[in-house]
Amino acid sequence: MAKGESDAGKAANKSGKQKKKKWSKGKVREKLANAVLIDKPTYEKLLTEIAKSKLITASIISDRLKVNGSLARQCIRELKAKGLIRMVGDHHHAQMIYTRFTNA
Repeated sequence: MAKGESDAGKAANKSGKQKKKKWSKGKVREKLANAVLIDKPTYEKLLTEIAKSKLITASIISDRLKVNGSLARQCIRELKAKGLIRMVGDHHHAQMIYTRFTNA
C-alpha cells in the first residue's frame, strides 16, 4: 500500500465515527373533532351569524361552527341558494370568497 492510500482510508474511517443526527419528531397538532352532520342550533347559528359576516369562506365556517370542510362547502351552497350571500370575484377557485348580500 502506498502512503497516500492509507491516509484516505483513515479519513473515511474518521467520518464514519461521527454521531448520527437525531431527527425531531415534529410538533404534534391536536386532532380536531369537527362535526360531520349539522344540527338545529348549528343551522340557526349559520343563518344568523355567518350570513351577516363580511368575509365568508369554507375555512371560516369550519372554524366557527366546528364542522368539517365538506359540510362547510355545503353550508355555503345553502346560503347562496337562499340568496343570503354572494361571491366576491370569480377568479378564486381554490378558496371561494363570499360576502353578505347587500342591495348596493
